[in-house]
Amino acid sequence: MKETRSTISLNKVTKEFLLGDGSVFTALKEINLDIKEGEFSAITGPSGSGKSTLMHMIGLLDRPTRGGVIINGRDVSKLDDNATSFLRNEFVGFVFQQFNLLNKLTIKENILLPTTYTRKRLSYDPSERAEYLMDMFGILSKKDQYPNKVSGGQQQRVAVARALIMRPQLILADEPTGNLDHKTGTEIIDLFEELNKKEGITIIMVTHEMEVAERARRQIRVLDGEIVSDKK
Repeated sequence: MKETRSTISLNKVTKEFLLGDGSVFTALKEINLDIKEGEFSAITGPSGSGKSTLMHMIGLLDRPTRGGVIINGRDVSKLDDNATSFLRNEFVGFVFQQFNLLNKLTIKENILLPTTYTRKRLSYDPSERAEYLMDMFGILSKKDQYPNKVSGGQQQRVAVARALIMRPQLILADEPTGNLDHKTGTEIIDLFEELNKKEGITIIMVTHEMEVAERARRQIRVLDGEIVSDKK
């Protein structure tokens, strides 16, 4: 049987912040975490537990104070800021609680935005892929409208489509149902499940909602900067 490879690994990752009074706050304490290709995981924990900092490490939004972040066998700590930014744009697609869409751009233009920052030659037509994703998510008829003219659920579908436009290996979703009603939130998690099962996309959700976390196949709980449980 083919061995499932690691998409991203954290090796003894520690993150410290210098506070205004000169003291040091340790947000993460020697975290070891291995995310396999095709996993659907949830990171949970109360406010201040370190789950957001952990998300920043996984998403290459911040660097650890100590320890290594390995992507497909490559140590990201050896890359400069520009190389890290380009890798982040191609490796991970982000879905945020606040959607983070630009109201001055149409829905299709929002979805295409990540393709404007890449330096690699794409093997597909970005416009065709954007329309394919909009059709898949039931928002193709809205492509020329602006985000503030559609519902919250439709905005989140736009955000998911934008996250997928670069064909990333990983989708990192930060409280993806936080601004949605229960029905719409359930539909978004259904969409993640479908993408994970049918497309094989690795998905990590950061959430404080246990009902949402339980939809994932793996639950990683963080408390006081440490992983206190890891259930598969």
